[in-house]
Amino acid sequence: MTRHERVDAHPAPTSPWVISTRELGRRAGAMRTYQRTIPAPAGFSLGLIGIPEGAPIELDLRLEAASEGVFVSGTARAELVGECSRCLEPIADRVEARLGELFAYPDSATEATTDADEVSRVVDEMIDTEPMVRDAVLLGLPLAPLCQEDCRGLCPDCGERWADLDASHGHETLDPRWAALRGRLASATETAPDGDGSR
Repeated sequence: MTRHERVDAHPAPTSPWVISTRELGRRAGAMRTYQRTIPAPAGFSLGLIGIPEGAPIELDLRLEAASEGVFVSGTARAELVGECSRCLEPIADRVEARLGELFAYPDSATEATTDADEVSRVVDEMIDTEPMVRDAVLLGLPLAPLCQEDCRGLCPDCGERWADLDASHGHETLDPRWAALRGRLASATETAPDGDGSR
């Protein structure tokens, strides 16, 4: 589901991602904090690394009432699993994404002058934090995760990890143009008569 569809959709009151703003009110400066641990839905991953579905995401949120809407800030933390982009070894890491987004009131100037996919909305005094958290987490993921910064990857000839190979590891490559000559020299050596070559 796209962000545009999520913004336009009515938040599900039973979703752990949805927070009611009713207790916060609209008085500018009013503030409330929330701590929640939510199982990750599908889609919190990018290429070779991400948050496994069902793994806990720890949210530490602060909601502040403003004249145009509710500003949500805080952090989202979770464990990551994936594989190295060079050697494909399993890796584990942790992401801590910083959050900060305005949810516009339905009767605000911000709501009236922006497209649905530009700014999140307060809908029936509820906000859905999932798209915001998902965007922040995905932006915090590495495009090319590494098991270690100096990972050399895989040997292009045998496919083994360079980290597991001896320092002298190598593969002799012979120019195909010399292959026939090498074969003839080997044959000549095998068929040469013994002795010192004197007549």
